[in-house]
Amino acid sequence: MHQYQVLGFIAASLTTFSFVPQSIKTIRTKNTEGISLWMYIFFTVGLFLWEYYGICTLQWPIIISNIICITLVIPILYLKIKNSFQISKN
Repeated sequence: MHQYQVLGFIAASLTTFSFVPQSIKTIRTKNTEGISLWMYIFFTVGLFLWEYYGICTLQWPIIISNIICITLVIPILYLKIKNSFQISKN
């Protein structure tokens, strides 16, 4: 493994796993009031584009970190959309 790949894995791990506490808290409480819907939409689309880029260029740190991050972000985005529609109905 090239030294820059090790650096990539470390950076990807830190940025990816920074979402774990937010994901756990949001999924447990189902509270998405303080979360921007548009930020999460743009962020999720960006993650999918980074995933595609990582696959096209065979950069494993990008591929692995984005798979994990997408897995953490999708439930929050789902809850935010669900909660936004419930609020607008009331």
